[in-house]
Amino acid sequence: MFVLCIASNYDSAMGALNNTETFNNPKKIVEGWYWALRSGELKKGKAKPLNFLGKELVIFRTEGGQVVAMDAYCPHMGAHLAEGQVEGESIRCLFHHWKFSADGNCTDIPCQKSSAGVKRQRVWPAEEKYGLIWIWTGLAPRCPIPDAPELEGKPHDYWLGSRFQKNCHPNVMMINAIDSQHFNSVHRMPIPLELEAKAVHENRIAFDNVTKMPKNSGLLRFLARFYLERITYDLCYWFGSTGSVTLGPDFLHFYIIFALRPTAEGKSEGQTILVTARRSGFFGKLVNRALLFLTAVVGNYFAKGDTIIFKTIRFDFGTPIKADHAIIRFIQHVEAQSTVAWGTWLASSISGVEKQTEPHPRDRATTPAEIFN
Repeated sequence: MFVLCIASNYDSAMGALNNTETFNNPKKIVEGWYWALRSGELKKGKAKPLNFLGKELVIFRTEGGQVVAMDAYCPHMGAHLAEGQVEGESIRCLFHHWKFSADGNCTDIPCQKSSAGVKRQRVWPAEEKYGLIWIWTGLAPRCPIPDAPELEGKPHDYWLGSRFQKNCHPNVMMINAIDSQHFNSVHRMPIPLELEAKAVHENRIAFDNVTKMPKNSGLLRFLARFYLERITYDLCYWFGSTGSVTLGPDFLHFYIIFALRPTAEGKSEGQTILVTARRSGFFGKLVNRALLFLTAVVGNYFAKGDTIIFKTIRFDFGTPIKADHAIIRFIQHVEAQSTVAWGTWLASSISGVEKQTEPHPRDRATTPAEIFN
């Protein structure tokens, strides 16, 4: 049915997949959590300038340890607040010493008694997890920071891998892990993977492998002892830019989270996070260190060959085939997500509630989903 669908709607399918509005578009930011910087880079009582997805912010840590992400420029004359000083739970502008609390309200203007009537500085939701500071690109978070599904709500340990930059959009990088063909060609895996896609909610889609371990060689028959039902290779994607991979034998799963964000040039800035369930005691800590090291080895193996491809790729999905079903589902999922006109919110003078200037992607007349579903 899928093949017939492509054949009968080939021209319109190509137009939809190659003329998407959100997918692979650096000017469209899906509303969600994006990593900003490592927690250790922001000390108590310090402020930093941050160009975050093309928007200028000041990010500071209060004396109490709270992280605040605020629009950068003072509403008085436009001085950058990162040049100012953190005072307790507030930040004071260098230029005229106007003071702003962690919720963006101006609480002090030294040359006058009252600061009433000053426009509130926009503050964006910021949280910390895995030793990273994350910022939500909207009014209020609608879901938690991404996690490995099997570890959600459970204590865990982590290592931060190296930062990296790739010459393609995060959406294109995300495709790589669900591209079953490339495992056989680039990584020479003898086992074909079959991924089933399931949308968990608007911002999250899961891809679970349903392939059982074949037994057509001595090595595969041996490995089949460790996979009673299927080969564990499961992925979960959030906002089209952050994903988790769960893999390994039934008795021991490895978890890798790759957090990506787009640049103005359409490239990717990434941070790898290695995660494992927390084990107690001295011996448990040693086991976790060993497991995190092994997780890094596994991740580096798969990243090695792909790095070459990401240096030169110019993504053009010109000839989809049946094996690309997971990729097409992912593109549909990204196209259906809410985007923010980052930096162009319109505030209501009456209620203070903000509205997006961009239409929701679902309001468009034609989407890939309409062609393939």
